[in-house]
Amino acid sequence: MYFRRTVRLCFLLVAFTLGLGHSSLALAQFVIYTSTDQEYAEVILREAQTALAQKPVAVFDAESSKTVGLERRLVAEKSKPKADLFWNSEFLRTYRLDKRGVLAPTAVDKSFGVPTSVTTRYSVGVGARCRIIAVHTPSLKEADRPRRVEDLADPRFKGKLAVSNPLFSATSTHFAALHAKWGDAKFIAFLQALKKNQIAILPGNADVRDAVAAGRVAVGLTDTDDALGAIKRGLPLAIVFPDQDGDGAFGFYGTVSLVKGGPNPAGAQKLLEYLVSEKNERRLIELGAVQFSVRPDGPQAKEFGSKRPKLWFMDPAQIDKSLEPSITLIRKHLL
Repeated sequence: MYFRRTVRLCFLLVAFTLGLGHSSLALAQFVIYTSTDQEYAEVILREAQTALAQKPVAVFDAESSKTVGLERRLVAEKSKPKADLFWNSEFLRTYRLDKRGVLAPTAVDKSFGVPTSVTTRYSVGVGARCRIIAVHTPSLKEADRPRRVEDLADPRFKGKLAVSNPLFSATSTHFAALHAKWGDAKFIAFLQALKKNQIAILPGNADVRDAVAAGRVAVGLTDTDDALGAIKRGLPLAIVFPDQDGDGAFGFYGTVSLVKGGPNPAGAQKLLEYLVSEKNERRLIELGAVQFSVRPDGPQAKEFGSKRPKLWFMDPAQIDKSLEPSITLIRKHLL
């Protein structure tokens, strides 16, 4: 019930923001479900509306159930879709939706320059982020900061840690990837160490960033977009890209997909091509929604300089196999 009320409220809020009053929702040319942060998505969709002379109406998800809520909604509406397009802030739930037959095949011209590794028959990649360790600079000298995700299990960080709920959003994808990489035994030991370290479980990645920036905790596991936003505001927070001497920081990219049986596939296809264009990807980086291009020679956030950190990407099929087992273990050993 809470989920339905939340999504309904978000739908009406976005309709009002775009100046589409309730009576005109039926006239909207297509509907887009998106887990991209609302502050960024609204800017992009306003610009798309001007460029395409169409009216995309957005439905957002609650921060606490980011991506998972929209996945459930799309599955529930499968027999009678209300959305035309799904713009996801990550890729795992997109993969799962395709397995459920929710998404329609799509194609983007090669001139878009999106690599085949992030382009499939059901989605096109756009913009990448990665999981980082955020550090409260007054609390930890550089030499004392964690350098690997596994360092969060170190007892010296007891009572000083925070992470967003690992059952949702990019955190769930990250933890599932860790389970796929490590196996049961090492993953369980990591969860038990986090619990012993009294890690704070917060609603979202932005909450983790805020807790670190305010000094309520010294270390937090979060995303580049959230952490970089704090740095741009001059808050005492530093970014550590973990595991640079190993596989690298866990990376994930956004996806855009057509919804199978959506009311307006032609309009949705035009918006899809707009969203995955190099021009729009640069705009997303400029706004701070993402920090890296999915294109091999594409840009990254200027705050990171010219050298790209080592990023670790995992096949979503491998992560998907570990999602449910990792959730079971998280409930048992951490939550």
